[in-house]
This record gives sequence, structure tokens and C-alpha cells, in this order.
Amino acid sequence: MQKKASEVDSWLARPDSRVAVVLIYGPDRGLVAERGRAFAQRTGLPLDDPFSVVKIDAGETERDEGRLIDEARTVPMFSDRRLLWVRNAGIQKSLADDVKALLADPPRDAIVLIEAGELRKGAALRTMVEAAPSGMALPCYADEARDIDAVIDDELGKAGMTMTLEARQALRRNLGGDRLASRGEIEKLVLYAHGQGEIALDDVRALAGDVSGQSFDDAIDAMIEGRTDDFDAAFTRQCQAGGHPFLALSAAMRQFQTLQQMRGAMETAGKNAASVVAAHKPPVFFARRRLIEKALERWSGDALGRALVRLQAAVLQTRRRPDLAVPLARQALLGIAVESARLGR
Repeated sequence: MQKKASEVDSWLARPDSRVAVVLIYGPDRGLVAERGRAFAQRTGLPLDDPFSVVKIDAGETERDEGRLIDEARTVPMFSDRRLLWVRNAGIQKSLADDVKALLADPPRDAIVLIEAGELRKGAALRTMVEAAPSGMALPCYADEARDIDAVIDDELGKAGMTMTLEARQALRRNLGGDRLASRGEIEKLVLYAHGQGEIALDDVRALAGDVSGQSFDDAIDAMIEGRTDDFDAAFTRQCQAGGHPFLALSAAMRQFQTLQQMRGAMETAGKNAASVVAAHKPPVFFARRRLIEKALERWSGDALGRALVRLQAAVLQTRRRPDLAVPLARQALLGIAVESARLGR
């Protein structure tokens, strides 16, 4: 079974207990992670108990074939069921094989939750879950205006604060692209305005960065082209000027998500890079078209997926260790620049 993007939150609020395998996927990795945690909490299982909640990286299913099936057939010792939480899923064949077997014979004592990046229509994992009565596929795409307002209201409600209309409009323009980055920006603003009761436009101007990451454009373009020295110089210059490193990560994620969509169009329609870039909506700025074309020619769909996984991991690391945000972001982005240089040889 599957839900439309607009139906996902309502389903997560009241999950169907008959569903044994839940697949949450999409280009917005932050939203995938947030919704994955929301579903995990809905199970009522203690998420910090390794006997009740088993966390598995999808890469482990390639190295240990049948691992997911074995875990799903294990009888729980301290609860009536277990949650098997698989992260960083993509096109792993062993994972798809395990999921196929579990959908054919759903486990009685386990729920399988899978978090994945963008899965094109026709991808084995997505196709199987969508077609199975015991599976549920939930897509996650970039936040629209109403979604951003809901995130703002959620964070304001937690803090017991309000916001002027002008402040909301200014903040909304700076959010989107990645749910975790957007929520982190709002949390930072709420902390900055703590004790005021109401957030004003001046507060947004004083603190809220631009999650679109436009100020890091030079660094991101250098990274995409594999110009490591130019990337490091541009990234360092922007950070020294007060730019927040997670803005660069978020901008890079949006760029690679776009590249992934374009690459998918190339592979499914048999088009070349130039024709895909020329037909893209919204249009690619003419000065960047050749750069994007070259990136599409050197980056495969699998390589783009790996880059997005690396970027999402870096976003989570910078949130956990804000004191190391700059070196963590630089390491992730520089690693992608090195990979781009290697692919371009």
C-alpha cells in the first residue's frame, strides 16, 4: 500500500496495526528521519532498549544476508513485539530480498521500519512495499509553505511563544529544503528570543540564517566540480564571515537532490544531460547549465545517493556536536569534492 505525500502525517497519527513493513523514503532526509522517529514512538516500545528496538544500517544487510529475516523471526524476550529500524536504505539487493520474504509471510512479533533516500518509481524496494497489503510506503518531499508553517507553529507551541506576521513571513522565506535544518533554525531563533514571549522581525533578521544557503554558492559549485582548493577557500571565507556551516550542508543536499532527479530522468527517458538540464523546471540559471551538465555526466545515481547519505549524516553530527560544526561540515563536503574530482578523471 502507499499514501500520497499529503496523507503521510495523518496516517502516522493513526498507523494501521495490520501493516508489518513501513517504508519512509524521499529526497528530504530530515523529514524522513523525523517521520521515522514519529512512527517508532507510536509503537510504544522503549526506543533506548536494544532488546525491543533493533537498529540496523542498510549496509549491514549486504554484508550479512538474511539478517533482517532472522531478526524478524526472533521471539521477543521482554515485550510482545520488537521494532526493526533500518536506516540509510537504497538499492541494496539483500535488503530487497529480505523485505520481499517478510511481505510474503509477515512476522507476528516484529514491525519493520525502513528509512530510505529517494527511490525512483520502479525501484525494487518501493515497488514491493507499495504492492503488498502488509506494507506501507510513505513518500517525503521538500516542505511546502503550509508544512513550514506547521513546523514553525510546533516549535513556538513547545516554547509557549508567538511570532508577529512580519517575522513569520521573513522566517518562512529562509526555510525549506530539509526538515531537520529548518527545525534547527527555528529552535535557534526560539532560544535567542527566550523570555520575550513574542518573536519580532528584528529577531529574525538578527539571527535566522538562510537555509537556502545562497551565500555558500561558490563553495557548493566548487565542490560539485571537484575543485577542492577553491571549495576550501570559499567555505572558510563564508564561515569566517559568520555563515553557519549547516547552511552549506543544506544547500548541498538540495543541489544533489536536484541532480538525483535529473539523473533519474536521464536514465528512464534515455536523454542526455544537456536536454534534461534544458527542460528542467524551474529553469537552471544559464551561467550554471554547463556545470550541472558536467555533474550529471560524471555522477551516477548510486554515487549521488551515497553523497546524500554522507550529507545527511553530517547534518545530524553537527546538530549533536555544534562545537565541531565547521570541521564536520568541511570534512563531509570536502570528501564529496574529492569524490567528484575522482569521477571526473
